[in-house]
Amino acid sequence: MPLTPSDSAPRIALVGATGAVGTTLIQLIEERGFPYREIHLVASPRSAGRELTVDGRTCQVESLDTFDFSTVDLAFFSAGSSVSRKWVSHATAQGALVIDNTNAFRMDPGTPLVVPQVNAGELDRRPASGIVANPNCSTIPLVRLLRPVEDRWGIRRAVVSTYQAASGRGHSGIAELKEASRIALEDPAAQPPAVEFTPALAFDVIPFIDELLDSGFTLEEQKMLQESRKILGLPHLDLTTTCVRVPVVNSHSEAAWIECDDVVERDELARLLGAQPEVTVHDKDVIGAFPTPRTAGTPDHVHVGRIRVAPHNPRGFWLWVVADNLRIGAALNALQIAEALTERGTL
Repeated sequence: MPLTPSDSAPRIALVGATGAVGTTLIQLIEERGFPYREIHLVASPRSAGRELTVDGRTCQVESLDTFDFSTVDLAFFSAGSSVSRKWVSHATAQGALVIDNTNAFRMDPGTPLVVPQVNAGELDRRPASGIVANPNCSTIPLVRLLRPVEDRWGIRRAVVSTYQAASGRGHSGIAELKEASRIALEDPAAQPPAVEFTPALAFDVIPFIDELLDSGFTLEEQKMLQESRKILGLPHLDLTTTCVRVPVVNSHSEAAWIECDDVVERDELARLLGAQPEVTVHDKDVIGAFPTPRTAGTPDHVHVGRIRVAPHNPRGFWLWVVADNLRIGAALNALQIAEALTERGTL
């Protein structure tokens, strides 16, 4: 249940309230008892008028085109980069502090990019831009593990392959995967839908997410490099990635090779990672144990397994990482930013 509202609790707006991240954020606000005086659910005009339940109360979705942001203190934006680029400036101009869950402002020098378990100090003061950026869904779990490794051994380089779920494309991505899977099972020769994913994602993997850059990397891969450098405060971090879409409904996975400046001892590494907040190490005691998107457990933890220090190079090790991309990778991190702002009185 939510905490008892008080005059000091913020008035909040959820932009993109009917989307996959927006509905997850509503669920987390209920679960974590985030205190608020008022809550406004906001979406595109075509979704306005819909009714959603928050903390047992029915709320009608309001239209973004006519919403007055001067009526709220805090606005979560989870409706896509194009919406954020158009409307966030309106929200901040009317006095709202924005937590933006898109790529629109992440690399803006005046906008902090925050994972509270890593760089919460960025929230000690209200940002001049009026915006706090929420990182990419694959960046968040990675930097939560890289921070203690950098502090203990120093990171020389990192090579990461991601295995990203259909829910990264929202409700429409999940629906297309399910429909394409049904069609492929009924008739392997049929052409399944391939709007959200090209080619169709059912029974396939696609090593291409977001747009192609001149470098040959995709924007998703560039985001992970740039965002990790900014969050960790390591402007020269040597990190390279291949981002792959896989036919999983929800939760992203990552295989990460980390090479350090000093020799790493496996048991110490497992203890170090297991001591981090909201991190579950699956093979701390049972070597070789691993999480999967279906079996990992609590969706609010980063799950780690297959911890292997390379015998031929004891400065390097592998991690297998699984995290719920709608929660840890988006809505939960955004809400934890709001919780940290509230605790600091910087809303």
